[in-house]
Amino acid sequence: MAIRIGLVREVIAMAFDTVRTNKVRSALTVLGVVIGITSIVGMTAMIRGFDQSLRGMIAAVGPNTIFVQRFGVTSFANGAEIRELLKRPNLTVSDARAIEEQTDLIQLVDIELGAGGPPTTRRVFYRDNRTLPMVVFGTSENFAEGTRIPMLSGRFFNGTEVQYRKNVTVIGNTPYQVLFAATGSDPLGKLIRIGTERFEVVGVFDKRPAAGGFNLGQDDFVVIPYTAYQRVFGLNAVRVARNATLLPVQIALLPRDGVSQADAMAEVERVMRIRHGLRLDQPNDFDIVTQDAVLKLWDQISQGTFFALIVISSIALMVGGIGVMAIMSISVTERTREIGVRKALGARRAEILFQFLLEAAFLTSLGGVIGVLLGSGIGWGVHFATGFPISLPWWSFAIGLGFSASVGIFFGMYPAFKASRLDPIEALRYE
Repeated sequence: MAIRIGLVREVIAMAFDTVRTNKVRSALTVLGVVIGITSIVGMTAMIRGFDQSLRGMIAAVGPNTIFVQRFGVTSFANGAEIRELLKRPNLTVSDARAIEEQTDLIQLVDIELGAGGPPTTRRVFYRDNRTLPMVVFGTSENFAEGTRIPMLSGRFFNGTEVQYRKNVTVIGNTPYQVLFAATGSDPLGKLIRIGTERFEVVGVFDKRPAAGGFNLGQDDFVVIPYTAYQRVFGLNAVRVARNATLLPVQIALLPRDGVSQADAMAEVERVMRIRHGLRLDQPNDFDIVTQDAVLKLWDQISQGTFFALIVISSIALMVGGIGVMAIMSISVTERTREIGVRKALGARRAEILFQFLLEAAFLTSLGGVIGVLLGSGIGWGVHFATGFPISLPWWSFAIGLGFSASVGIFFGMYPAFKASRLDPIEALRYE
């Protein structure tokens, strides 16, 4: 055992001396390994950071929330054609009311106008200040509870204000910052103009989390009662006030405590199929979307991205491996006489093989360490420069170092085997 440890130390010292003596050659040898490991560690840090922030954002909305839409991302993910999706009927306020009345598994139903299709955007004005176009949502009094967006100040509008189509609004954090925070004025009770209509501010939403920490316009919105939305933005006020067929509708649902999401979805699907008059052999003409479905879609995207990253990085590692093989072959040729001396002094074939394999692994592992440091540095640099979240799990370092050592062992096998097979007499004669 002591002899083996001594051999390992000797081989590492010889490998380090080889790297130090041939700096340029060694640097070129491990360059491909460094590039590959840097890519793996750096991109893994950013992909996992984005993944965690996205999951946190979805969790903030509520893991049990169910959305009923005319069509959504799941339809596109399943390969549905846009022409067929556009043939689907619009969801209506009556659909939401039917779900509320015909099932006991749902505790909360929220009607969201302007969320199930192309958004309605309007500039928001207060005195001499105005915003860029903001998304306008028309919702029921359950919107705040269903979406779990925290309130910065004030309250959300109530059922009475929805019933009587009051011109009240709760504004997102962006219009609050633009219209009120800059001057230090209190927005509560103030009249603002959304498009051409005046609304009283009763509440202000706090900032919403965003995937990747980017400003994706997640706070660029205002919320008004859906009844007021029908009156103000409907193309035909009489018809829209009755059933909202001309306005895009999204229905958000929250199952009762103790009710599984699957049971609630099955009940909602039953009610919607009956309302839309679908036969047993006809597919749904609506989508039921959950947070899990969105996460599964993201998992497919992230897995595909990570697989592409591995493939691209593997090319760099292969190039580096070929360089290691070439350099180790040259090293075997240069040290032929040394190998002959060691064999003449009693070194076994396995010890020669082990020596050169360890040298190759040391060389590529050195590139792996540099790659891990560079990849981590790039990840932290992006984080400090842009605020992009990163995650550096220990296994990403282990993968980087494991890959680099494996490249050295795999591509160093032929030169090491060649060295171990040298005839000691012929090796001693080599000049």
